[in-house]
Amino acid sequence: MNTTRRQAIAATAALLAAARAAAPRGAFAQGSTTPEVRKATLGFIALTDAAAVIIAKEKGFFAKHGMPDVDVARQASWGATRDNLVLGGGRGGIDGAHLLTPMAYLIHTGRIVQNNQPVPMALLARLNTNGQAISVAEKHKALGAKLDATPLRRAFNSDSKVAMTFRGGTHDMWVRYWLAAAGIDPERDVSTIVVPPPQMVANMRVGTMDAFCVGEPWNAQLVSQRLGYTAAVTGELWKDHPEKCLALRGDFVQQNPRATEALTAAVIEAARWCDTPANKAEMCDIIGRRAWLNVAPADILGRMRGEVDYGDGRNLTNIDLTMKFWRDHASYPFRSHDLWFLVENIRWGILPENLDTGPLLREVNREDIWRAAAARAGVPNGETPSGTSRGRETFFDGKVFDPENVGAYLNSLSIKKLAAA
Repeated sequence: MNTTRRQAIAATAALLAAARAAAPRGAFAQGSTTPEVRKATLGFIALTDAAAVIIAKEKGFFAKHGMPDVDVARQASWGATRDNLVLGGGRGGIDGAHLLTPMAYLIHTGRIVQNNQPVPMALLARLNTNGQAISVAEKHKALGAKLDATPLRRAFNSDSKVAMTFRGGTHDMWVRYWLAAAGIDPERDVSTIVVPPPQMVANMRVGTMDAFCVGEPWNAQLVSQRLGYTAAVTGELWKDHPEKCLALRGDFVQQNPRATEALTAAVIEAARWCDTPANKAEMCDIIGRRAWLNVAPADILGRMRGEVDYGDGRNLTNIDLTMKFWRDHASYPFRSHDLWFLVENIRWGILPENLDTGPLLREVNREDIWRAAAARAGVPNGETPSGTSRGRETFFDGKVFDPENVGAYLNSLSIKKLAAA
């Protein structure tokens, strides 16, 4: 090869590198939307809010977007999900997951990883809003604790077991908020324990727990087995609150940008399908199968329709408090919502008080990919939000979270455990 040709090739390569560096994140080579790979391995926990990932597989949305070999693999617990994400798909683990939203940040910062080694993560979509619940053991039913947990102050002590699914995760945040709003310090007045979602009911059956917070269908199963009651559904704590997310390892996203967009588009299409009322019964039938939740569809369908038997004589029919996959921008990963989870983890000493949240949000939250994927999935512009914040959020106890003034929110909370470093 002559010198002139080598110089031309080198100059072309340099121009391409410069163009890639200048292009915004999520911008791909023009003229090609074909995924770099046909396969990715995604983890899921046996919860109703994994539906969009399961349906994307079962209904062929992954295949439609050029990834027919996507594997959706059951995980035993959120801890196992974390370990398999750290391992990665190339080493027998997983490339991404149906995940508790804060976990994407806790893994990215290394807070919950062995030796505190960060594993870069990308949060691509919200999988649902609402749809969790706080359940209380049958033995405490007569006290009458509901959205207001104050009656439990007479029964709870430092030996009382309150279960959630992962330290720093969404269920941990909901149950801590609920207790603290009633003057019960979750750090001192009770003992919080970690139990995998599918094991919640079994643990309540043997009398080892006083209360728990988990996603469906496990709260509904507790009621149907008469082992306890639903004190509150989490949409009552904070209407249309964020919950699970679709997250991928950062290296997968970097190496496979078109495949990342394809995966996200498939999950967006599945979310829209799941939120179509005519599809609810079929969705519950599919996710209830042995390969997925291994639960009778009847134990899923009621609460998916907004029909809640609390197990204490209350019955509610309110579709607006039920799990949403697409409606009201449920799928879009608002950065303001991720910020609330970071602030609550700061509140409870899991993340340091001096954490610089801005750069962290920009690193992990890839709403830019969501928007590109939504366009790929044919989502009308009117169904996509105009900004990255949903604005001020008001909770059941009157507290207000303003993403523009998180200090005021933290100062308004009387029960907290801050860590300086």
